[in-house]
Order: sequence, then C-alpha cells, then structure tokens
Amino acid sequence: MKVSGFTFIRNAIRFDYPIVEAIRSILPLCDEFIVVVGNSEDNTTQLIENISSPKIKIISSIWDDSLREGGRVLAAETNKAMDAISADSTWCFYIQGDEILHEKFHAPVKKSLEEWKDDKRVEGLLFNYLHFYGSYDFVGDSTRWYRKEVRIVRKDTAIRSFRDAQGFQKNSRPLHVKESGGTMYHYGWVKAPSKQQEKQKYFHSLWHSDDWMKKNIPDTLEFDYSKIDSLKHFDGDHPAVMKKRIETQNWKFDFDPTRKKLSPKSRFKLTLEKYTGWRIGEYKNYKLI
Repeated sequence: MKVSGFTFIRNAIRFDYPIVEAIRSILPLCDEFIVVVGNSEDNTTQLIENISSPKIKIISSIWDDSLREGGRVLAAETNKAMDAISADSTWCFYIQGDEILHEKFHAPVKKSLEEWKDDKRVEGLLFNYLHFYGSYDFVGDSTRWYRKEVRIVRKDTAIRSFRDAQGFQKNSRPLHVKESGGTMYHYGWVKAPSKQQEKQKYFHSLWHSDDWMKKNIPDTLEFDYSKIDSLKHFDGDHPAVMKKRIETQNWKFDFDPTRKKLSPKSRFKLTLEKYTGWRIGEYKNYKLI
C-alpha cells in the first residue's frame, strides 16, 4: 500500500496559513507528498522547502484567474496536485492549508487505509470536523458548519476535485466512502483580526465580481469576529504541530457561549440533531456505504 499526500497553497505567509503544520500533521502517514505552490507574492515556496522532507515534491503553478466564479480555481489547483501523484499509489490523502489532523488519529486512519485498500467499492474515506473560530478556545456548534468531508480518495483518474475543492466526485457523482476514524481540526477562522480581514477580501475575490466585493465586504482593517451565531468552549487538546503557533497567539477573543444568536428554525434543527443525529438539509457530497 502506498499513500500519497497532496495539497495546494498560495501566499501562505501573507494570509497566515498553517500550511507547514497541515503538511506535517499527515506526513507520517504518507510515502510521498505533492505540494502545488501557486504564484505568490511572498516566500511560500521557501516555507515549504524548509520542511526538509525527502517525501515532498513541490510543483510551481500559475493560477488561472478566468476561473474566478464559484472558486473553481481551487478545484483546478487541487486537480493539478492529484495528477502529479505516483501512478502506483493506492490512496491519495488531501489536506487544505488550514486543516490539521491530530496525531491521536494517525493509528485509526492508518487502520482504515489498510482495511479498505483492496475493496474497490470504497472510493474514499470520510473525516469528522471541528471548526475553530475567533481563537483556539472556541468551536462552532451551529448548523452553518459542515460536519464531515472526504479527505482520502482512491488513486483513480476518474476522481476529481469538485466545485471549490471542498470535496470530490467520480464521473460527476458522489463518492462511495467509509469512515476514516479521524477528525480534522479546521483553523481557517483563527487568525489575528487584521490577517483574517485581508484573507476574507482575497478569498471572496475568488468567487465574486469587483462590484459585489464593494457592496458586501466592509472596507475595514480588522475582521469583526463578534458576528457569529453560536460557539462552545473547546475543552480538548490541540495537535502537537500547532503548539508553537498557539503559544504565539497575540490577539484576544471573548465570547459568551450561553448567549446564542439563533433563529427559532436553527434552534429546532439543532434540537432535532441532538436527539436523532439527523441534520435537516445537510449537504453531503458522498455516499456512506
């Protein structure tokens, strides 16, 4: 069994992506790792090179700005990385630049990789998600956050990144998957307010026109984290690769988890989910088998 990690990144330093931590978090499970580095205005390539792992192969890329609508450029860059994976790989392990796999999940994920490697019905493995927001002390607990995503797919040229690179499809249909046994820690909403605002402006520019940006994105220097519906305290431990980053956190975010800003509809959906596990209207780009 051969496992190939893959990701893409652009301007990691400028937008404060924990891409090094992301790569290191799954590197022990991978035999090779493909990193597609887009045309950046900072030293992103050097940042990846400094990981100094013989497993890592860096590919330079120029983003196609004509794929702006719907974030399609993100899927295009993901597919570039997939296409560079060795033909003899069994599994392709995808991670985005703000996702981290806690080391406590290495063993169960490896077990799943071994268990399903010869069962061609299994086209991917599904991960649970924790979404941190505002600081490393809070996670989102409303229905606005996705609960699961496919992050490991079988080496198959028919499997491609879908829409804005959130998931994958095979021949335009959802993948047939099993649970991986792992949980991804998503830190995309944990940055200094100034960095978060800069990232939001750039990120939305991948989806929307300049006119839309002017009307909908505040022209401010800092992101307003207070406009969130519901959070809860995180009482677990963070991945070891995040320790240094967390220790150097230099902003403060306070939130009272008892003061929810939920509509009656959202409260009903959360109550139903609590007692049944079912989330009304949940988007699933996969089929659990």
